[in-house]
Amino acid sequence: MNTTACDVRPAASAETGFDVEKIRHDFPILQQEVYGKPLVYLDNGASSQKPQCVIDAITQCYAHDYANVHRAVHALGERATQAYEGARGKLKSFINARDEKEIIFVRGTTEAINLVAQSYVRPRLKSGDEILITGMEHHSNIVPWQIVCEQTGAILRVVPITDDGELEMEQALRLMTPRTRLVALTHISNVLGTINPLQRIIQAAHSMDIPVLVDGAQAVPHMAVDVQALDCDFYAFSGHKMYGPSGIGVLYGKQELLEEMPPYHGGGDMIRSVSFEKTEYNVLPYKFEAGTPHIAGVIGLGEAVDYLTGIGLAAVAQHEKTLLDYASAVLSEIRGLRIIGQAREKASIVSFTIEGIHPHDIGTIVDREGIAIRAGHHCAMPLMQRYGLPATARASFGIYNTLEEIDSLVNALHKAQELFGV
Repeated sequence: MNTTACDVRPAASAETGFDVEKIRHDFPILQQEVYGKPLVYLDNGASSQKPQCVIDAITQCYAHDYANVHRAVHALGERATQAYEGARGKLKSFINARDEKEIIFVRGTTEAINLVAQSYVRPRLKSGDEILITGMEHHSNIVPWQIVCEQTGAILRVVPITDDGELEMEQALRLMTPRTRLVALTHISNVLGTINPLQRIIQAAHSMDIPVLVDGAQAVPHMAVDVQALDCDFYAFSGHKMYGPSGIGVLYGKQELLEEMPPYHGGGDMIRSVSFEKTEYNVLPYKFEAGTPHIAGVIGLGEAVDYLTGIGLAAVAQHEKTLLDYASAVLSEIRGLRIIGQAREKASIVSFTIEGIHPHDIGTIVDREGIAIRAGHHCAMPLMQRYGLPATARASFGIYNTLEEIDSLVNALHKAQELFGV
């Protein structure tokens, strides 16, 4: 007998101590209607909404405390610098880095990966060397490695994935060879939701003295991340996916590796002294923070860390698992709906297709019901090719989403089927 939405509905999240209604009140953008319907925002994999405290922190910076950092002796400059460096300390604790020198502020995950590609990997590559990535990477963890391979004559190797969306681990281990100079992989797939077995991969890579970069953009808002426990060499993530501002992110790197790397950009804070004959570079972390940084963005990101930490990443993970389990169950009841990605370890992302309706049409129709989902290739075109699909629809959940919103999505998908007569 088929289950129904009511049959599969789990116990209320309130039983876990997670107060989703209180959290929803923290996000002013959610208090609106779209096309006359309450906004249901299920596009958190692309970007998340911002709580009032993050908005207030940015406003406070520009309204009362703004000045350039690390330069001025006046009061505003000191306050801005204190807030900026205070945020660095929060990020250090958030991912359990050993030292604040290991926290480099960048524009986002993409810049962080490009920084490592050009500053760490490129000087170590020669023709015939290999970079190993996986078949579930998004473009930002593919293209920088293709560029550096074109520059050096190195070769890009790709770990295949199973139909369920898991890495083929035997292949991953086989593809690590004495010619491999770096393994770069995502912590959580932005399409499949797959949580990769990082510790096993990192241990295997390190046994062959191969460093590992982790793309953590989809992980840090949803689970506790401990870079020391993982023992990864680099970890990259963005602020805007973790309820912080856009245009700011973090590259974590082990200090000894960052010390070896030359600057990526020149000018501003990365300089200790300059003459026309020679430039002496600054120490970590400033060596990699050229120019005037995104000061308000860093301060807002620090506030987002406080907000997430205040809720607790364990409670966040439990709430989102409840949403994922429920969504997987009720969406599976829809005739002709196929979920792409059935890994045993998954985060709160559900990509799907519906027979007879293009994903772009799905996205447009549910939008008219006030529901925001993503439809397209999700910046992961090779992964779409792996499944023989041009695109999928994707619902990705965050801390403010509810079971009722998933029911609204299900109802909207039934309406889409009625419109298309499928």
